[in-house]
Amino acid sequence: MPKFLRIGVHQSNVSGYTSKAWWVRRVGSTVFLKWGAVEVHGVGDGRKIYWTVPPREKIIRCGTVQPAKDYVKSATARRRSHRYEPLAGNIAIRRRPANRGGELAQALATILFVDIVRSTEKAARLGDTRWTQVMNHYYAAVRRELKTLRGKEVVTTGDGLLATFDAPAAGVHCATAIREAVRTLGLEIRVGLHVGEYKVSGADVVGLAFHIGARVAAKARAGEVLVSSTVKDLMSPSEIRFKDRGVHQLKGVPKRWRLYRVDC
Repeated sequence: MPKFLRIGVHQSNVSGYTSKAWWVRRVGSTVFLKWGAVEVHGVGDGRKIYWTVPPREKIIRCGTVQPAKDYVKSATARRRSHRYEPLAGNIAIRRRPANRGGELAQALATILFVDIVRSTEKAARLGDTRWTQVMNHYYAAVRRELKTLRGKEVVTTGDGLLATFDAPAAGVHCATAIREAVRTLGLEIRVGLHVGEYKVSGADVVGLAFHIGARVAAKARAGEVLVSSTVKDLMSPSEIRFKDRGVHQLKGVPKRWRLYRVDC
């Protein structure tokens, strides 16, 4: 059954806010998990919930049915402190309406996607009050580095953030600065960067480039800053050292991509 995981103070009769969802489904001895940021629109039975970016996914193969049931029960119990409520049906990817006033404006930017490693485990260990304090310090540190390097915040994703930069070097330097800043809070992050075009309509931004950035981040290990080959190719060899992390298939993204780790 899908689970809606509230991370704010909003109640069921509030519409128009961003939160976080955790979704679990068992099929025989296999457990399917999805989690990520969601937008909530409407109230009551008419409420609609959409993933703001493609969710992260995990498949657990338990071998037999009983261990799979036990896994689901245990995973659900660990999230009780987060005050979730069950939802019927699936969570869809939000489709943005076309701009009726004309063509959407097109932009090119370096896209940074950052999130906290093992955030659910840390939240459960610290408790709601302490975790809220840590998250406040976390976002303050992230935004301080964004301001220093002239990054533009696009959206927060529960425990992560999406931002854009005019130049790839600024995005890479910001990513490493954020990594060091949040370590003082006892946090490790993973970061992905990509350069690509996207379309702008008012406050909304859409484009495959954002999905690629999120998928690059999903390939990063704890403390890693990964970039697509597009980012590396646009930078001077003397600016940043990179280490080849091989060719990867990014889920839902056409073709295979060579990724590089920022080596500093």
